[in-house]
Amino acid sequence: MKIDYQLYLVTEESVPVEELLSIVEEAIQGGVTTVQLREKKNSGRVFYEKAVKLKALTEKYQVPLFINDRVDIALAVRADGIHIGQQDLPLHEVKKIVPSSMLVGVSCGTVEEALAAEKGGADYIGVGAVFPTKSKKNAKVLEDGLLKKITRAVSIPVVAIGGINLENVSFIRNHDIAGIAVVSEIMKAEEPHEAARLLRDKLRG
Repeated sequence: MKIDYQLYLVTEESVPVEELLSIVEEAIQGGVTTVQLREKKNSGRVFYEKAVKLKALTEKYQVPLFINDRVDIALAVRADGIHIGQQDLPLHEVKKIVPSSMLVGVSCGTVEEALAAEKGGADYIGVGAVFPTKSKKNAKVLEDGLLKKITRAVSIPVVAIGGINLENVSFIRNHDIAGIAVVSEIMKAEEPHEAARLLRDKLRG
């Protein structure tokens, strides 16, 4: 599957399902190209129920849906991909479990982690935090120049994540990244459609 990672929306924790669907639909209409459902606090049942409804919505717009961390839920809803962190089930084990058609992304914060993810068969990597972020506690901000080092070290797509907004996105658009992942800038926007559109415009320069 060919994925457009240009504007990758990661959902906010614990947003009620109807509100979630409304925000995501507006964001897709505004230019979001990929969606990741992230639910770390809710029960597996709630996560699954949200995933089912979100999969139906993203399929309608032919936008891929990734599930954060939970391989079981990704399999249950036939998601397009799964995204894992460094503390989750190891990449090689995930690759054994999921079908070859399901894409696997890995969060990386160093060149070594990025190279290991590429060698292990990751389809793309999420690299950050590029800027300080409130969306993920304990997120370590990358040292200056590290994002460029990582994009030069690997040949798989790199998605920049962490504190990216309209004010700072122009600083990273020339870093050979495949796209940006955003949370608050769209999920907390008064007009998610407009927020997504403006981000796409800024990213294109």
